[in-house]
Amino acid sequence: MQMLRKPETLFVLGYMLLPLLALLSAIVGLTMILGGNKIAGIIVLVVVTQVFAFGAFFALRARKSALLEETDPR
Repeated sequence: MQMLRKPETLFVLGYMLLPLLALLSAIVGLTMILGGNKIAGIIVLVVVTQVFAFGAFFALRARKSALLEETDPR
């Protein structure tokens, strides 16, 4: 759990991994919709893609606060 509080790990999650997974899940959702599986495609597109997108947002916010704590001269 300590690993998820490091700014380097949060950088990788927020700027690389989670946005890439959001993009891939959006592609999968659109492919499912175009392939005829509309309900599952919409669920993947709306739910799964948004989970990854908001996860990236929260990782970047946590990185910002971790960097501020790191440079705090207390």
